Amino acid sequence: MRKIRISTAQFENRSGDKAYNLSVIDRLAGEAAKQGSQAVAFHECSVTGYTFARKLDREQMAELAELIPGGESVNGLRSVAERHNIAVLAGLFEKDEQGNLYKAYVCVDKDGLIAKYRKLHPFINPHLTPGNEYVVFDFYGWKCGILICYDNNVVENVRATALLGADIIFMPHVTMCTPSPRPGAGFVDPALWDNRENDPTSLRLEFDGMKGRDWLMKWLPSRAYDNGVYVVFANPIGMDDDQLKNGCSMIIDPFGDILTECRELGDQVVSATLTPEKLTQAGGFRYRNARRPELYRDILSQPNEAVQEVVWLDRDGKR
Repeated sequence: MRKIRISTAQFENRSGDKAYNLSVIDRLAGEAAKQGSQAVAFHECSVTGYTFARKLDREQMAELAELIPGGESVNGLRSVAERHNIAVLAGLFEKDEQGNLYKAYVCVDKDGLIAKYRKLHPFINPHLTPGNEYVVFDFYGWKCGILICYDNNVVENVRATALLGADIIFMPHVTMCTPSPRPGAGFVDPALWDNRENDPTSLRLEFDGMKGRDWLMKWLPSRAYDNGVYVVFANPIGMDDDQLKNGCSMIIDPFGDILTECRELGDQVVSATLTPEKLTQAGGFRYRNARRPELYRDILSQPNEAVQEVVWLDRDGKR
């Protein structure tokens, strides 16, 4: 296994405007290629937009979704990959031949589809069907996995993907800056985004505080550290429908250290070199090998207790 260079990006997508979103993906993929990367990752539903889907009925969702492979967007991503000689990872809504709808994330290179993953815990729209399998694929001698947004908050998903051999886990999100029972959570005023050139400080204080990055730092590095994997986190910045997102796409190494991070208040792509030596040097490698599954195999397979339903709220607090 040799060193590999990976990029992660953030951008302000437009709801339902696939052509525009693909044009930004094209531009940022070109920048990533110039930085010497073999792959560039974009956020959850980066092709379609995300938050607006909470308002769509089944017919509208079916019109938005595409077959994978075979749909226009995956073909568009292949063209981007071929143009810049770089693999592209991006998200969109999928439909299958039976009419089932999924939240999907794909890896595409110049030769076509490398991998497809369906979100295990979708909740933005009630017509989405949960995925039912983990995905680990080969890429330049590395094993790569994918987990979308909420999938990463269920720690068993990350451990399972690592146990299946993943060295790198791509974690596309649309997250932060939304209400939650946790202290400090909440929306960020869109007016701060509109005024970011005149007053970047007030916006950055909101983005970096407990509504945003400070919360992310409570758990994201631990996913990399506990499992001894590289994490490629991607998140949008700017307005996603009526909700403001704070970006901070980043790459984290198996020690839980941030190798690179998007810090601009706008579209950006950043890159890092991943070295295989860290995979076995980090504590997570030893922790996985020290496991005693016979102690907790039956515990982990117990059914869940009843929990509160996950819902997506409007700015006025309505579903």
